[in-house]
Amino acid sequence: MTHSLTLRRPDDWHLHLRDGAMLRAMLPETTRHFSRAIIMPNLVPPVVTAAQAVAYRDRILTALPEGATFEPLMTLYLTEETDANDLAAAHASGLIKAVKLYPAGATTNSASGVKDFDKVRPVFERMAEIGCPLCVHGEVTDANVDIFDREAVFIDRVLDPVRRATPGLRVVMEHITTAQGVDYARAGGPDLAATITTHHLVINRNHILVGGIKPHYYCLPVAKREEHRLALRAAATSGHRAFFLGTDSAPHVDAAKEQACGCAGCFTATNTMSVLAEVFEQDGALDQLEAFASLNGPAFYRLPANDATMTLTRGAPVDYPAYIATSDGPVTVFDPGYPLHWQVD
Repeated sequence: MTHSLTLRRPDDWHLHLRDGAMLRAMLPETTRHFSRAIIMPNLVPPVVTAAQAVAYRDRILTALPEGATFEPLMTLYLTEETDANDLAAAHASGLIKAVKLYPAGATTNSASGVKDFDKVRPVFERMAEIGCPLCVHGEVTDANVDIFDREAVFIDRVLDPVRRATPGLRVVMEHITTAQGVDYARAGGPDLAATITTHHLVINRNHILVGGIKPHYYCLPVAKREEHRLALRAAATSGHRAFFLGTDSAPHVDAAKEQACGCAGCFTATNTMSVLAEVFEQDGALDQLEAFASLNGPAFYRLPANDATMTLTRGAPVDYPAYIATSDGPVTVFDPGYPLHWQVD
């Protein structure tokens, strides 16, 4: 049995840091283990211009813990009024690494997202020209589509037509949750990739609903059937270049999660690397953890892998905090439901 594992320091290719006091409380949970992260722009108001991205990046850098080595990779929030010239200039300067597409109403703070995809086709075409990746929350919001089918329907109705109409558009299918998402990403060629979250490798929809509602397992996209969870695990542990880590770690205070209309999101930044090592060990794929967490993401984003390394050691169960305290209240840390034996040294 392997008792020690050293890999390039990982990155998180989908992260919510929020703002203000929440940002200051959550940032150390990411910088402890990750060198870089793609920062989600769905603040209130959202980050839609280069100037807003500069201001948000500066707030993140100001909040960095002393001695932390961390680079926030900024994104813009796509709206039907997005200025393609502003976007292109932000990308050319290195300020932003991607643009985020939220279908309007799909998830937290997505009200400003896209309703009419025809209105953003010129932006897609410009992004294809300059090589700027489009990060996609891939769910339709049609009330007639079952919530468990929204990802598969999005691929057929929206994503595939957009990609066919825009050759060269580089797309990241974020936080995929279905076997259909896995199959589409695997067959999509070098301009398509997919992130997989920590929690979707561990939970299925039974974890949310059986024996009472578990609000801290509720997320969007919602966890699906067991067959889909197993497809995600097979993809993540395969080493295939199309799949890499995007935690979608999304902090909400407990009071916002534990109510009649609770917020969607799992907070996993604190223990992601321990959870991943446990998952990859269970599947006999520890040798593929570096590809998933440290190599495939930089390769797709055309960035170098990190020079620094991380070592995980297997031993007695690791004791993680049940929650992270903030000035607004506690944020519960994701509980995989079984002991974690891998600890970051």
